[in-house]
Amino acid sequence: MEYKILHKGAYPLVEVNLGRGERLKAESGAMVAMSNTIDVDGKMEGGLMAGLGRLLAGEKFFFQTLNASRGDGTVLLAPSSTGDIVDITLDGSHGMCVQKDGFLAGQEGIEVSTNMQNLAKGIFSGEGFFILKISGKGHLFLNSFGAIHELNLQPGEEMIVDNSHLVAWADYMDYTIEKASKGWISSFTSGEGLVCKFRGPGKVYIQSRNPGSFGTWLKPYIPMPSGK
Repeated sequence: MEYKILHKGAYPLVEVNLGRGERLKAESGAMVAMSNTIDVDGKMEGGLMAGLGRLLAGEKFFFQTLNASRGDGTVLLAPSSTGDIVDITLDGSHGMCVQKDGFLAGQEGIEVSTNMQNLAKGIFSGEGFFILKISGKGHLFLNSFGAIHELNLQPGEEMIVDNSHLVAWADYMDYTIEKASKGWISSFTSGEGLVCKFRGPGKVYIQSRNPGSFGTWLKPYIPMPSGK
């Protein structure tokens, strides 16, 4: 499988060239265009419980499966949100934990499941009790709201990340949920509230925009129905 990311920035596309018989899985609705040699099918990968787990993690119930069943072909994919796309190659030695709406597509050897966080992390991380767990071998494509920035933490290095700016992190990394400031009042009046502290080694992918903050900024510009 060969690929390239086109128009990097706010409105990118992933162009994937599939050989005859090769398959690609993507989030439902990601296909923009494809060769007539490719079949697209909606599948509930992993069965009913796996599909329900993805729903709880904020993802869609079904995946698209794109199969070059009639010969070589090209697929163009795009995320639903405005933001960047990053490609990650997994060699099977570790997986990635991914926030809701972060998975775009992956090779056939990529497995997508859900992982339940402990009670404290589920309540306070802002990501809920379930997050996506990506494992296996192959190319993985993640998308974000805004630009994606990679933090490559060295052994023992710590980095504090606002929960709403998280995209993904290596699954072997440990992290804790903490107040942004020393006191609860200053934590929330600062606009940060609770944050995640990661400890290296490992990679953390963050997004440059916060969906919640963008929604708050946009709200005054949305016309309200008369009488409300």
